[in-house]
Amino acid sequence: MGLFDFVKGIGKKNTAPAEPQTAPSTPAEPSAQEIANKLLGHVKSLGLPITGLSVSYNATTDLATVRGQVNSQADREKIILAVGNIDHVAQVDDQLTVATPEPASKFYTVKSGDTLSKISKEFYGDANQYNKIFEANRPLLKNADDIFPGQVLRIPA
Repeated sequence: MGLFDFVKGIGKKNTAPAEPQTAPSTPAEPSAQEIANKLLGHVKSLGLPITGLSVSYNATTDLATVRGQVNSQADREKIILAVGNIDHVAQVDDQLTVATPEPASKFYTVKSGDTLSKISKEFYGDANQYNKIFEANRPLLKNADDIFPGQVLRIPA
């Protein structure tokens, strides 16, 4: 558990359907509740196993808080990255619990000109290990070329 920093405004636009809300509103800038509902919908759309998922968002601090229980550290990290790599979020407060604790992966912020092969060479000394990083970030990544500067990736040991 803890606080994770992300680059606000650089993440993917969240196009996942929002979880239903009770009072619809249509301001020019989405409300904190609308963003929280979209983040919740985005995490659910990934199909990661999580019990008791809830996401809240504070528009003043651009902080998303994620709660629930997951089975593995990898699922925990994927959920944190799924929420943090969205354009309105600058920080994620991780309140997730893990049923079977494991060592945490390293996180890496993609720079301009990076490829998964280049990142693999930096962390593993072998550019051909890029698929290890790609698989560690599925379903967040759809293909190995689907990375962008400012995005945060999991780097497994």
